[in-house]
Amino acid sequence: MLDLNYVRENLERVRAALEARGFPTAALDDFAQLDQARRRAISESDRLNAERNAASREIGALMKAGQREEADTRRRAVGELKERIAELDRARDEAESRMRELLSTIPNVPSESVPVGADETANKEVRRWGNAPQFDFEPQDHVDIGTRLDILDLERAAKIASARFAILKGAGARLERALINFMLDVHTSDHGYEETLPPFIVNANSLFGTAQLPKFESDLFKLEDERGLYLIPTAEVPVTNIYREEILDEAQLPMKFVAYTPCFRSEAGSHGRDTRGVIRQHQFDKVELVKLARPEDSYAELEALTRDAETILQKLGLHYRVVTLSTGDMSFASAKTYDIEVWLPSQNTFREISSCSNFESFQARRAQIRFRRQSGGKPEFVHTLNGSGLAIGRTWLAILENYQQRDGSVLIPEVLRPYMGGLEKIEASEKTGAA
Repeated sequence: MLDLNYVRENLERVRAALEARGFPTAALDDFAQLDQARRRAISESDRLNAERNAASREIGALMKAGQREEADTRRRAVGELKERIAELDRARDEAESRMRELLSTIPNVPSESVPVGADETANKEVRRWGNAPQFDFEPQDHVDIGTRLDILDLERAAKIASARFAILKGAGARLERALINFMLDVHTSDHGYEETLPPFIVNANSLFGTAQLPKFESDLFKLEDERGLYLIPTAEVPVTNIYREEILDEAQLPMKFVAYTPCFRSEAGSHGRDTRGVIRQHQFDKVELVKLARPEDSYAELEALTRDAETILQKLGLHYRVVTLSTGDMSFASAKTYDIEVWLPSQNTFREISSCSNFESFQARRAQIRFRRQSGGKPEFVHTLNGSGLAIGRTWLAILENYQQRDGSVLIPEVLRPYMGGLEKIEASEKTGAA
């Protein structure tokens, strides 16, 4: 959430930022009107308070002069003033409360380094790594590969739950588990993140803190009981909220966490997009990186977090690129986002496998996560960052597509073989009758 005073004092800059995002400015117009009403209430309250104070002094003088009747008349007038002042104070508080409600619906202001544009066509490529594999046969997509190898079952998953769920079987399930353990090991041992296993169910305050609520409730799975709990859409939510409403010491920063969780998203409004296979599922696994940092360090921490996520793809030997998202393509809470996109041969293009974002103080203000500098002074809001390190399902399918062989098998990247019990390739079993 943006700072109320910042928005009040920089209304036109915030308006320009919303326009660059393609975001309606009506809430900002309402904010300005409420701010004017608030200022009027404060000004009138101050005037009446001054009048009441002057009247109180006059009453004292009248009492000393023995003019009790006149003093009583003035007391009644002062009583009316107090009632009017109380009304004005309530109006001020109501205006401020409504202003804060509006702020919760306004997105973050993009960093000046973010390219301005309406959508993903304005994204800027930063770098590429590796080369796309070359095949002497027509490469298949992950659904055909997984089905033929009998490691992916979408039809029975739909029977159990609904469309956009998957069953992974045999070596497919083991590959998923191998990827989770491999990523956790790299991020903890090589990159210094602290592993944490958070709850997979959170309350509304946690989702407000990371800005999924109130705007994106339709994308969430809500439990139908009186506690108002939700399945997590990403580990970002529980991990970022670990220190909600707390004041940290400067010496504790940066704090770096890595967490594996399943993620649950209703994907409202995404019907017809990426519905084949496991690219966009209602339930999927992810290893998430989360950082809490000092404001002056957060952009350096964003670069480091992005490189940490890239390392996984490099170790797996997967071709990828990094792009900076434009103002029209970045998330509601982000100030700057890098997308890491992996190469998918079946689509002959790059697809997102991680989004690495700096939210600056936007989430911390909503979640009230602050720190106190060693030099003293008032507590300040930390900057929060996160990124997928990586999305497991998309890494899984990228391995199937990039490591597929002419004979129908799939090679296992060398770094994963110890996690796969030494298995070097996934082949069709005799019972499937697949070639």
